[in-house]
Amino acid sequence: MQSFTDPTGLTGPSGTPGTSIPSSPSGPPGSTGSSGPPGPATTVEHTGPAAAPDRPPAAGGAPAGDSLPVVAGAATAIAGVGAVLALADIGSPLRAPFTLFFLLVAPACAVGAALRGLDPLSRSVVAAGGAVAVDMLVAQAMLALHTWTVRGGVAAVAAVSLLLFLLAHVRRHRGRTAKSRAS
Repeated sequence: MQSFTDPTGLTGPSGTPGTSIPSSPSGPPGSTGSSGPPGPATTVEHTGPAAAPDRPPAAGGAPAGDSLPVVAGAATAIAGVGAVLALADIGSPLRAPFTLFFLLVAPACAVGAALRGLDPLSRSVVAAGGAVAVDMLVAQAMLALHTWTVRGGVAAVAAVSLLLFLLAHVRRHRGRTAKSRAS
């Protein structure tokens, strides 16, 4: 039971460090009983250190590493929808945020693919800066040439991003070919 002197519930009723975990007579915490109304909750005192789990819990009980492909797929889908909405000139409330997402993510992924040798934090910072630089250079070039349109800007950023991806891919495969011939 939580006392008024310790609103966080980090100490037990006797003032010793511990946690109070509510439990119900119908079963373990988190389970729901199917018969009758829930009874009054009782508390179980734990005064020892909490047991550390083998791995950190993730949403849905899946390991944290399994969610990375799902997040990458969702980001790709959002960016693709943004590009399609802008190129097809479809009026939608999602057009502006999804297109902005595309304009930031596509060049960032392309620059990040070219920087395989850096640690992940440095690579993401440089990729974000590179994405802004690509967007600014495309916009300045189109404004200088008096050819600025939203569709043209999205298409040009997509083309530059694709070119950067292809250059990184060719460079990586050229390096593998040279290593296999040397050995």
